[in-house]
Amino acid sequence: MGNNILKGKKGIIFGALDSSSIAWKTAERIHNEGGEFILTNAPVSIRMGSINDLAKKTKSEVIPADATNIEDLENLINSTTNKFGGKLDFILHSIGMSVNVRKGKHYTDLNYEWLKKGWDVSAVSFHKLMQSLFKLDAMNEWGSIVALTYIAAQRTFPNYNDMADNKAYLESIARSFGYFFGKEKNVRVNTISQSPTLTTAGKGVKGLDDFIKFADLTSPLGNATAEDCADLTVSLFSDYTKRVTLQNIFNDGGFSNVGVSQEIIDKLNS
Repeated sequence: MGNNILKGKKGIIFGALDSSSIAWKTAERIHNEGGEFILTNAPVSIRMGSINDLAKKTKSEVIPADATNIEDLENLINSTTNKFGGKLDFILHSIGMSVNVRKGKHYTDLNYEWLKKGWDVSAVSFHKLMQSLFKLDAMNEWGSIVALTYIAAQRTFPNYNDMADNKAYLESIARSFGYFFGKEKNVRVNTISQSPTLTTAGKGVKGLDDFIKFADLTSPLGNATAEDCADLTVSLFSDYTKRVTLQNIFNDGGFSNVGVSQEIIDKLNS
């Protein structure tokens, strides 16, 4: 049972594919806290995943939308505000994709058409989403918009490939658009830099298991789980964080501030 800190709040959740998705865990947590939402994903992802099971569990509706398509986004936003009879309080952007990663192209030999596709899906879609929300005046005052990112935007992780560039651009969009959303609409925009997490999408990154082990050995509190990320997102959607904006919040057990841990040293010496 939750504490109903999102009671009366309504929003949209992008990116719930299956039960391993952070967006899926977040949807469950929001539901437990009294929030209502529309679930959305690209039509192909809806066919591949089990989002309808989540919709049934959380008493929500699924509206397909290609997040790179303005017409789809506007239809999604208008359909959602019509359903709820008013503006929105929260948005979760949990979308990421790299064709180069999926097809095993090395960073020094990228296919640029694939790069553009991944960039559009993973980062530019966030700008398109916020621009659509902004122009349609679809967010309530003190509403909250959150996107998920990863520390590869600041540090080099060789196998993360062009997704690192996508995440860096995503974070910049959050700050740049977040300024205008704050000044003109009193809406918050933040990103959460999550520990490496074993999701269906993340499995495409070569060596992810090693990323996870290394981060866990480095972080004084250990890796943040998908459930931890869901809890943090709920707090950012709540009224308890109404003046937190333009932040990239590291939800990583302290990994982002550790140079090397004793556990890593011990591993090297052994």
